[in-house]
Amino acid sequence: MKKISRRNVIRYGLAGTVLGIAGVAKSWDQALLAPTPAEVEGPFYPVADQADKDADMTRITGRTGVAKGEAIIVEGTITDISGNPVADAVIDVWQANAAGRYNHPRDPNPTPRDPDFQGWAVIRSDADGHYRFRTVKPGAYPATKTWMRPPHIHFKISGKGFRTLITQMYFPNELLNEADLLLRNKSPKEQSAMIAKADGDHENLTVYAYSIVLIPAQR
Repeated sequence: MKKISRRNVIRYGLAGTVLGIAGVAKSWDQALLAPTPAEVEGPFYPVADQADKDADMTRITGRTGVAKGEAIIVEGTITDISGNPVADAVIDVWQANAAGRYNHPRDPNPTPRDPDFQGWAVIRSDADGHYRFRTVKPGAYPATKTWMRPPHIHFKISGKGFRTLITQMYFPNELLNEADLLLRNKSPKEQSAMIAKADGDHENLTVYAYSIVLIPAQR
């Protein structure tokens, strides 16, 4: 992997992405769960509001089309470091479409947007801390001339009494994971926590399990 410019290091947050979180994780008692590693928000968080932000990103209310690409389900449980479920957490999710293009005005990727892909969802965990949404597997895209980002989904999770967590979920068995400048900046244990597990199928769709551990606000 060639070096990238200082501007892109800052842009994607390579400097200091693990500051604090690794030290915090080491401070937990052995019986407690390690917090989900934090990651940068990235440059393509949605800037224009939209009416449809429900848990099915493969369709948009008022349109008859279906998003292009492989439809999948992502689900998991949000807990605290003791394993207790976090109910009613706000889960903000955004991602590129199947071609690797975000619905964002500053995305330079020349691949087309998908008018039938929602691209952004804001949902909540249930009483058991569980969440589920339907989407398409995002495509890889060029972050720079020498850096291809692997498929990933962005998460921002807010729960009452907990620190807001921004992180990214990666997919298993992706060759680009090994070279990704953000993911490889994590320890092997942190990488494992950020890579979803293929967990069977539901309605003929692959289910990816991705559970999240939040840090109490007072820590």
